[in-house]
Amino acid sequence: MTMTRSSRSVRQHTILGSALAATLLLSGCGAEVESDAKAASEKVTVNRCGEPVEYTIPKRAVAYEGGSADKLFSLGLADHVYGYVMPPANPPVEESPWASDYAKVKMLSDDLLNKEIVVEAKSDFVVAGWNSGFKDERGITPEILDKLGIQSFMHSESCFNYPKYPEKLTPFEALYTDLDRLGKIFQVQDKADEVVGGLKKRVEAVKAQAPKGDPVPVFLYDSGTDQPFTAGNQVPPNDIIKTAGGKNIFDGLDERWTQVNWEAVAKAEPEVIIILDYGDLPAKEKIDFLKKSPHTKELPAVKKNNFFILNYNEGISGPRNIDGLEKFAKYLRELQS
Repeated sequence: MTMTRSSRSVRQHTILGSALAATLLLSGCGAEVESDAKAASEKVTVNRCGEPVEYTIPKRAVAYEGGSADKLFSLGLADHVYGYVMPPANPPVEESPWASDYAKVKMLSDDLLNKEIVVEAKSDFVVAGWNSGFKDERGITPEILDKLGIQSFMHSESCFNYPKYPEKLTPFEALYTDLDRLGKIFQVQDKADEVVGGLKKRVEAVKAQAPKGDPVPVFLYDSGTDQPFTAGNQVPPNDIIKTAGGKNIFDGLDERWTQVNWEAVAKAEPEVIIILDYGDLPAKEKIDFLKKSPHTKELPAVKKNNFFILNYNEGISGPRNIDGLEKFAKYLRELQS
């Protein structure tokens, strides 16, 4: 910077020789090269699902749903977040451990994510899941945003069926991977290491206390009356159940959130039912249905009133998965004591 100011001074004084002017010109070129090199060094290649993508540090990130925002806020990135999109299913952001960070940024919509919201926000980075945020049918995908010059990032747990670039990780590993990758993109790797390390320690503590013997059969009930909507092995509740000492009765399904039939639920005879609780379909209504439905009223879990309520943001990919794990593990331990 000093050399640049000097060169301006030199050009104003004709008494200096051409040799010195040439020297200063070369110095100016050097400064320009140095600036370009610094800009290039701020770019980092990180996988978006199975696809290597080059990123620059985002300044106006948009997060879709609580899991996306929580991941960013847990890494101390509120200053890089412009706003969030929060559909009605999500519980109030005031209930988040990062409520103060939500208060610093804008709520952009209480509807589903779409391209118009992102463009209007002049966003340079969007975080969402595949088919839960990004979706061909709604006209907002990483490929579409790439063409608009807008960076994007997908939750790894949603990548196992992402076209062209699938990636399959267990849900907790996917959570750790996302935090690590976001740490690299925003160049806060030390913070990411700290957060991931803390989450892993909490998971190991739960494992150490898990009940011994045969795992308790557990059914997660999301919604549905004619056919239930539940969790396969590609979403966080599967790891929550398994780590706590239970067994998801549908852990053999290589799916995320999926539809099954009541006959399969009855055959598995779940001893515990996890109710996924969210804004537009409260847990109490679901429990009332299960107690009255001929499909479920004779299930062991229903007859024993063994219902555990899992908060929506503890069930979708995000740091609060581990909060849900600790609560469910405590419930199982007390149930079997």
